[in-house]
Amino acid sequence: MIGWIIVGLFVLLFFWIALVYNRLVRLQVRAEEAWRGIDTLLRKRADLIPNVVETVKGYAGHEREVFEKVTEARSASLRAKTPREQGEADDFLSSTLKTLFAVVENYPELKANENFMSLQKSLEGLEEEIARSRRYYNAVVRDLNTAIKVFPQNLIANLFRIQEREFYTLPSEEMREPPKVSFVR
Repeated sequence: MIGWIIVGLFVLLFFWIALVYNRLVRLQVRAEEAWRGIDTLLRKRADLIPNVVETVKGYAGHEREVFEKVTEARSASLRAKTPREQGEADDFLSSTLKTLFAVVENYPELKANENFMSLQKSLEGLEEEIARSRRYYNAVVRDLNTAIKVFPQNLIANLFRIQEREFYTLPSEEMREPPKVSFVR
């Protein structure tokens, strides 16, 4: 009788380990899928940026430094491999695109250009999709990292060497500090 109880406990333990392992693997797959979705959107954005730059160049050709910075930022975004590198590259790209669109403000005929407006709208849409995808990715990573850290699931994660994933944050988000307020008399 005791032998059957021990066998039953081992069977239950095996099924529990399999259940936890499968949950962790599903979370890993979801995190990888979410990252690939972000990567696809980032590539679409990178492919769109040269068209925006070329359109603006047609009107504001003498703004060479701005175009070089946008091109450099785009290249950095394409080279990024980890969520941290991508976040830093995105922060740089966002700031250079803001500069580019500030230049556009000086050219009313460019702002009225139908091709430019279409490109700008596409870029804005992609930025919104990237932000949504980043939130989804971070939610999946949060679930995975929590599952890996929680006892007794952490034992299974360590046994099968399931690693935590890095969150996708922008450096400007990490460095936000509350504003300092001082009243001068």
